[in-house]
Amino acid sequence: MFRPLFVFIGTRYTRAKRRNHFVSFISLTSMIGLALGVVVMIVVLSVMNGFDHEMRTRVLGMVPHATIESGEPISDWQSLAAKVKQNPQVTAVAPFVQMQGLLTNNGKVSKVLLNAIDPVQERQVSIIDNFMQQGKLDDLAPGSFGIVIGDKAAAKLGVAVGDKLTFVAPEVTVTPAGMFPRMKRFTVVGIFHVGAGEIDGYLGITNLQDLAKLHRWKPDQVQGIRLKFDDLFQAPRVAWTIAQQLGEDQYYARDWTRTHGNLYQAIRMEKAMIGLLLLLIVAVAAFNIISTLVMVVNDKKGDIAILRTLGSTPGQIMAIFMVQGTVIGVFGTLIGAVVGIFAALNVSAAISALEGLIGHKFLNADVYFIDYLPSQVQSQDVLMVCAAALVLSFLATLYPAWRAARTQPAEALRYE
Repeated sequence: MFRPLFVFIGTRYTRAKRRNHFVSFISLTSMIGLALGVVVMIVVLSVMNGFDHEMRTRVLGMVPHATIESGEPISDWQSLAAKVKQNPQVTAVAPFVQMQGLLTNNGKVSKVLLNAIDPVQERQVSIIDNFMQQGKLDDLAPGSFGIVIGDKAAAKLGVAVGDKLTFVAPEVTVTPAGMFPRMKRFTVVGIFHVGAGEIDGYLGITNLQDLAKLHRWKPDQVQGIRLKFDDLFQAPRVAWTIAQQLGEDQYYARDWTRTHGNLYQAIRMEKAMIGLLLLLIVAVAAFNIISTLVMVVNDKKGDIAILRTLGSTPGQIMAIFMVQGTVIGVFGTLIGAVVGIFAALNVSAAISALEGLIGHKFLNADVYFIDYLPSQVQSQDVLMVCAAALVLSFLATLYPAWRAARTQPAEALRYE
């Protein structure tokens, strides 16, 4: 019957005597400080989760998980694809041809990586169809020399669907009149927007047979095949194994970790380091409870002495102040979790509205791999933050509660 009494007393002690409102104010600020620490940690971790998610779904949905290539043009890519599909982790394959160069229009120049595809096969390994703003992949008909470019490249070159572009290949043609760069006119048949500056500004998509002609290959020859896996993190190991099975001296494998692996690892490392730093902020807020409880102990010495004279044990006195600190921690954590989840769910829209209001982009696609602030709330992160805050809050109660338990009744009542 005494346990509910001590819980009630501990809860009641979150407020000081009527004449001493300062202690109540300190209790409130400790709760608010803990709540703010939880809010900041949830929001920042959600933003880092958003970057991680966008990296995996958007950027890595556009670039190949892995490729199988050869030093020479591959003539029978269908047979090669059939062999590769025998691996159970490969979900889809598609042929490709690539060529780097420049796109020019009316004196404007932009570098480009031309990626030649078969529109039907490409849909199985890429999500480009989800980001088409104008036109469609099916407009890349063989012999039409059509091209699909990103909206950023289109804006830089000042072109729209139906306009002509000149592609300048990094090769020269030797004629009796001298050496001239190899050039070809393309028609813009589509514009896409992924939201990643690297892709929207520098990737061009054309038909497989058209780029093969530009390479001076046969129409059915390709550079290699793109692979899509169930688990993209298995791509390096599985692609290397497939290349060995096909013949290491004839084929070689490349995977996404060579082009975007460092960026992805940087995001994961930043999340871990930022999470650790923010945990220290929560720890500082939690340990403010120590100063609050120490002041409450001093404020309640007379009450402690009366309880001791009525037969309360030091353990029971200690429990009272541990309950008080835990109440502050629980309410601060719950308030922080609710506000943090709400803020994390709306931070993308809030930042977008702020950018529109002040006319400034916080994330420049030339610097970052996406031009917007993503956010994804994950339950395990919220639970981890709340658990850490509660544990730190509980630990912060031990010293003040122990100090209260050592209070001597005679000494405490001397000046009462």
